[in-house]
Amino acid sequence: LPPVTVFLSTLTPKFYFALTVTSSFISGLIFVFEWWHFRKYGTSFIEQVSVSHLRPLIGGVENSPPAPVAFLAGENEPSRQNMPECKVWRNPLNLFRGAEYSRYMWVTGKEPLTYYDMNLSAQDHQNFFTCDTDSLRPSDTVMQKAWRERNPQARIKAAHQALELNNDCATAYVLLAEEEATTIVDAEKYFKQALKAGEMIYRRSQNCHSQSPQHEAQLRRDTNVLVYVKRRLAMCARKLGRIREAVKMMRDLMKEFPLLSMLNIHENLLEALLELQAYADVQAVLAKYDDISLPKSAAICYTAALLKARAVSERFSPETASKRGLSTAEINAVEAIHRAVEFNPHVPKYLLEMKSLVLPPEHILKRGDSEAVAYAFFHLQHWKRIEGALNLLHCTWEGTFRMIPYPLEKGHLFYPYPSCTETADRELLPTFHEVSVYPQKELPFFIHFTAGLCSFSAMLALLTHQFPELMVVFAKAV
Repeated sequence: LPPVTVFLSTLTPKFYFALTVTSSFISGLIFVFEWWHFRKYGTSFIEQVSVSHLRPLIGGVENSPPAPVAFLAGENEPSRQNMPECKVWRNPLNLFRGAEYSRYMWVTGKEPLTYYDMNLSAQDHQNFFTCDTDSLRPSDTVMQKAWRERNPQARIKAAHQALELNNDCATAYVLLAEEEATTIVDAEKYFKQALKAGEMIYRRSQNCHSQSPQHEAQLRRDTNVLVYVKRRLAMCARKLGRIREAVKMMRDLMKEFPLLSMLNIHENLLEALLELQAYADVQAVLAKYDDISLPKSAAICYTAALLKARAVSERFSPETASKRGLSTAEINAVEAIHRAVEFNPHVPKYLLEMKSLVLPPEHILKRGDSEAVAYAFFHLQHWKRIEGALNLLHCTWEGTFRMIPYPLEKGHLFYPYPSCTETADRELLPTFHEVSVYPQKELPFFIHFTAGLCSFSAMLALLTHQFPELMVVFAKAV
């Protein structure tokens, strides 16, 4: 200790000033390099080195597994060439306005649907349920005006007027089932009446559809009405607990109208089969629809991940996996999770209940927060039912972001994440919901640390320059 004391007593204020300036300069260089590395690669260099090299040496757990093998890479190539613009899709599992959305508003006083969302639905109804020949039938003429009405009560009143003119007006029953019925049971009764009327009109249109283009348009409209009614009846059965009946109705509908796959009825079927825990049937549906030539969705990608996770999740332990490595089945499960997260990065926070859910909108944006809300609202229970599935998701999902090329002009398994999703999601989701935004990378800890260290050492250098004697006393005391 005496030599140390003698050494400290001989140090001058110039030494302390030079020391603080040097440390400030070095920490500033580290900060600049960290910031540059983060902007270019999306990660902290120090954190990346510590995770990749230091943590295994001290026995830590690495949650991110090896990058997926190349057999999925082919899925990315054709989609990169044709990057789709942000298209809003009808939510296959949208709720009933009277029986579900309205009840939420009565209880909470909050409007669950935005004007933009309801306006899109009004356009859908006009496209699906009207045609040029409606002017020949008074009841259909009334319904044509009803679908354009903004006020719900005016629409309901017009539907009743249409039924007074024609007791077999299927679209009037559809409107009443969606908006007037306050329970699913009441909605199902209206839809059964719509089905009876719709089948009769559909058979009539089939017999004369070849007579003129107007008759062909009427057949398309009547087909749309019939498919819509049957689908909603299947959803009523699902909500009322008659799940096997709902599954049969969905399968029959898909066989009867195979060309209407764009309506995504298979997503309703997947959810119902998961409720039955018929995992082999779920896999069979995925084998048909999880194809490179077909558009993806969160339901497809996350259901595929759930089935692969189910095979290993019960026995999965991150500590054990870090010691012995991942088995083939675990690698497949983790790759499936990474694929799902890259397609829609918003879903995990809802499944892990890190973010609260709201009622799903009537329209969704694929890969957006609206799709994540719609998926998690119905599928969270299926993830909870499989022991360890959420734990596996929790341990692996963040590793996706270290694998996706940065900046996001590139993609890994899919085309780059669209930049327009945030704007559309804010239009689709209610104002009281905090919209998830991606990519929104939080600054790594070491960037904050080096910035603080640089600022602190610079302040010390300034104080040493201004008050050399006082800082020497302080340094010796420390």
